[in-house]
Amino acid sequence: MSDSPAIEISAAEAAAELRRTPPSAALLLLDCRTAEEHATARIAGSLLLPMQELPERMAELSAWKDKPIIVHCHHGMRSLRVAKWLREQGFFLAQSMQGGIDAWSTDVDPAVPRY
Repeated sequence: MSDSPAIEISAAEAAAELRRTPPSAALLLLDCRTAEEHATARIAGSLLLPMQELPERMAELSAWKDKPIIVHCHHGMRSLRVAKWLREQGFFLAQSMQGGIDAWSTDVDPAVPRY
């Protein structure tokens, strides 16, 4: 789809998007890490949906098909895979946060623990 945004978004750009559109019915911040990782560090307002559970839990995302989704993980590798997979499923506005929650901790909110 030609009007899809870039597949990756920086932590600073994601933070700016969240300031404009807090996680709600308009923007989904999707954490694709494990529950253990989420317990260690999390971004307020994010939905935890571990990457390995995604295929079975796709129904939970149906309302987001035509809305922006910013996926994050620890360093950005899993979230990039998830964002690409979501686009293959028709979620053309899905993006991966480059550098993951680690970049969020260093570039946006140092109160979020690094691990």
